[in-house]
Amino acid sequence: MARSKSTSAKNTATSSRSATKAKKGKVQAAPSRVTRRGKVKPGRKRGWNYPRQGYGPIHRWLPSWRFVLGSFLGFIALLVGTFVALYIAIDVPEPDDFALAETTKVYYTDGSTEMGSFADYDRESVPLSDLPDVVPHAVIASEDRSFYSNNGIDIKGIVRALVNNVSGGAQQGGSTLTQQYVERYYLGTTTGYTGKIKEAILALKIDREQSKEEILENYLNTIYFGRGAYGIEVAAQKYFGIHASELNLSQAALLAGIIPAPSSGDPAVNPEYAQRRWERVLNLMVQDGYCTQEEADAAEFPETIEKVASNDYAGPNGYLLSTVTSELVASGEFTEDELSTMGLQIVTTINQEKQEAAVAAVDNLPEDRPENNYVGLVSVDPRNGEIYAMYGGADYLVRQRNAVTQDVAQGGSTFKPFALLAALDQDMSVNTRYDSSSPKVIDGLEIENFDSSSRGNINLVTATMYSVNTVYVQLNKDVGPENTRAVAVQAGIPEDTAGLDDTLTNVLGSASPRPIDTAKAYATFAAGGVQHDPHIVREVRDRDGNVIYSADTEGTRVFEENTIAQLNYVLQQVTAPGATGATAGQLGRPVAGKTGTSTGPVSAWFCGYIPQMVTVVNMYQIGEDGSEEVLTGFGAYTNIGIGGGSFPAQIWLDYMEVATADMEVEDFPDPVWTGSVPAVDSPTTSAPTVTEEPTETEGPTQEPTETEGPTEEPTEEPQPTETEGPTPNPNEPTEGDPGGGEGDPNPGGSP
Repeated sequence: MARSKSTSAKNTATSSRSATKAKKGKVQAAPSRVTRRGKVKPGRKRGWNYPRQGYGPIHRWLPSWRFVLGSFLGFIALLVGTFVALYIAIDVPEPDDFALAETTKVYYTDGSTEMGSFADYDRESVPLSDLPDVVPHAVIASEDRSFYSNNGIDIKGIVRALVNNVSGGAQQGGSTLTQQYVERYYLGTTTGYTGKIKEAILALKIDREQSKEEILENYLNTIYFGRGAYGIEVAAQKYFGIHASELNLSQAALLAGIIPAPSSGDPAVNPEYAQRRWERVLNLMVQDGYCTQEEADAAEFPETIEKVASNDYAGPNGYLLSTVTSELVASGEFTEDELSTMGLQIVTTINQEKQEAAVAAVDNLPEDRPENNYVGLVSVDPRNGEIYAMYGGADYLVRQRNAVTQDVAQGGSTFKPFALLAALDQDMSVNTRYDSSSPKVIDGLEIENFDSSSRGNINLVTATMYSVNTVYVQLNKDVGPENTRAVAVQAGIPEDTAGLDDTLTNVLGSASPRPIDTAKAYATFAAGGVQHDPHIVREVRDRDGNVIYSADTEGTRVFEENTIAQLNYVLQQVTAPGATGATAGQLGRPVAGKTGTSTGPVSAWFCGYIPQMVTVVNMYQIGEDGSEEVLTGFGAYTNIGIGGGSFPAQIWLDYMEVATADMEVEDFPDPVWTGSVPAVDSPTTSAPTVTEEPTETEGPTQEPTETEGPTEEPTEEPQPTETEGPTPNPNEPTEGDPGGGEGDPNPGGSP
């Protein structure tokens, strides 16, 4: 009784205090009450009781089980309601609507002038009854083994895709034939969760309203097989030159294996991958009883006909369009199928006026130019890596190899700046002098200057201006040829470049880079030591104009600014009157650069730049067997031969005069010199005169080993990728053949 009274007294006191606070205008929770067991249960607010009164500091913020259950049921009701509304609202389209792939358009850098399009598609429907059984059986075994038992969607596949997408993997969708058929209607826009819900609903409706035979027929007539082929009939024609009704087991298995990856699944692009997919389909057909093991064992991998490029790729612009495709597919953000069907707007970095100037500069070459003579030209903005213009060839339909992004050629003396930069990194002065006698034996190698003449003891400025081989091999010995190689890689030359080694004569350019690689390296010089990746795509917009891809223009500093300023000072002397690149100096503004002519010569280069633009031009010749061939003289150089200071420098000048017309004249940053300001040495009594007949080699006097150069026609991969190209004989220097050097037969730059 005493305890009960005490509790009653406490309750009375609590009530009294509550009443007092209420009189003061303070609204409190309802009074506590005592349960039958004598426990005090906290009072609750009426209505919304959150945070909950009478609980601890943490517990009071936790929702009650009633709230959680109510919220869950409400969410389920919302989902069901939304699903029902969408199910009613979404109509099943006609089969033809599924095949209306939208054209992707490619624009010049202004974003409005069309360069070309990816719209090479063709479709021809064929009844399912006209197809041999091996066709639908191969597709079902490969793409949807539960086709005849599912209701249009695969719950397990959806859950798997959801988990994959949430965990950050590549976007995935459902795997049923019906869902893939629906994806053709939405044209790749179902990557978001809302789109996937619409896709699933439409798949369910189609499965209810159409028979399995109708779905299968519509699917086979609309799915993309690559090569611009939509539907099994056109695919049979483009891969085998026959009608779909004539397909056999082996051919049907190949086409079924192509469906998930039309680009990489094409045997003309990746024969190993295509064969693995083909074998997989045959094995699944055996497992599902669509063919016997004996039939699968007897099948032979089918031969396909030649892949024919779309007429949209005709002319020089075809190389631009193929590079756009290669770059975007390599980014991992798009497939070739998506680029062809999603109705995208691709804005490139290509300036139309500059591109036309590049084509015109090459077309200005004399008419007696040999047919197997090729030119590559690429012009890059060193400030962000954007490609202003690119000449990869005359007609992509005739030759599906890009002279800029695929073909390679020996770099010659374009590698000398890497040795000079290595010397500057080691705090060597450009006033350092070397004996320029020619010929000169260095570590057992007999090195000869391109004109077989000497200039006495000269500094590195003069040696660069006249591209003196004997001086640069001595310099390379002092700085270490391994450091010259390391600087080349640091500047942008890929480590796996054919012929790139640590030998003493690597400074003479025995390595064979692509023009795009050399442009990246020289753009690093023009940008003051900041490196950018050259790219041709600025941005990609979806059909609604939303930007879904933008190029990375962030640069990375790889060389010290003043070191590059000193290098640029020296390379500006190359374009001075009388120097090897004098032709480029006629541009009428500060120009830095370097000529390059390989042993033979089998190639000739000019790499020149102003602060806002780097342009690399190279010329090479391909023999009948696909190997590098000594350049045949033509035009004004019929008798004296071709070097970097001749046609490449002239093409460079013709292009740059147009390309820089609207650009401000900018000076290169002035370097800070620790010693005396360098200058070009005065001519000595042993200074050479320009010879009519240049020596055939610039290094050792022995004949060069023939190197394997760019192949005229690709054998296994007619669809180019930016990283693919011919694999020449590296022509690793030996004691009798350093593999490169200057060799400009006309150092003054005039005929």
